[in-house]
Amino acid sequence: MRLYLLPISNRRTLLYCRRLNVSISDHPTFIDRGTTRAAKLWADWETKDSGWRKKVVDWGNTALKKIPYEEWGLKSIPPLSARRRAEELEAGQATVEVSFPSGVIPMNEVSELLRRLGTERESLHKSRLVYCFVGMPITAPVALLPVIPNLPFFYLVYRAWSHWRALSGSKHIQFLISKELIAPTVSPILDTLYAPGIMRATRGSISLGNKPPKSADSSAPLLKDQLPHEVMLLQEGDSTLIANALEMPELHAEIERAIWQVRNDIRTKQEAKDKENQKDEVKEEDKDKK
Repeated sequence: MRLYLLPISNRRTLLYCRRLNVSISDHPTFIDRGTTRAAKLWADWETKDSGWRKKVVDWGNTALKKIPYEEWGLKSIPPLSARRRAEELEAGQATVEVSFPSGVIPMNEVSELLRRLGTERESLHKSRLVYCFVGMPITAPVALLPVIPNLPFFYLVYRAWSHWRALSGSKHIQFLISKELIAPTVSPILDTLYAPGIMRATRGSISLGNKPPKSADSSAPLLKDQLPHEVMLLQEGDSTLIANALEMPELHAEIERAIWQVRNDIRTKQEAKDKENQKDEVKEEDKDKK
């Protein structure tokens, strides 16, 4: 497998795993069979033009879009089975490549960033997993109602699986770091794609995908220090460029979701900050009047 560190803003990064040489087992696990069946059923429902199935799909897609992109990233990392653990240890030192844009992430910060992304949400996923298990028996009786599908129960089942997968990905990352099995590797493709994004964030003049001037390279690593506030490095449409450049079509949806979430979060925080500033200004004006 290969890991990718894809900065969304100058302070937030998407971790994504690309599985290489994936072999299809003759005896898929119960979870694999259930996941495949659910995916086929969902795809079939998405083709419906109307009816309750269409409404369920619309509601479900909205809910899925709100699941944190960090969770999706951890879920992309395969669970650390005994066989995989043995294979990675037998392969020797630094077997898992970690690709990143050196213009945004310095080489000496890759390991620490990977460690943070792999551990910062661990306690949250554990607690949410427990909540899901607690909620399942409570929502199970809804299945007794005729015609109406037990959506609350199935949603909790999915969220429990999602949290479990994220926890599994987190443990895999921690294992790789503890055994020194990661190999940070500068990606020329990502360097080329991100340099215009960095310039756009600092100067607001160049779009991602255009070849940047050579002068952009020297200022890129200082982006975090140059800007005291958070700014977007990627915008809508950039996900397609990156996915195509890396030949990973599935990455488009992951980056697009992360861009949407980070942009909305930055906007919400800025609006809250503006309101606080307005309140402070009103208070100051009242003091002056008195």
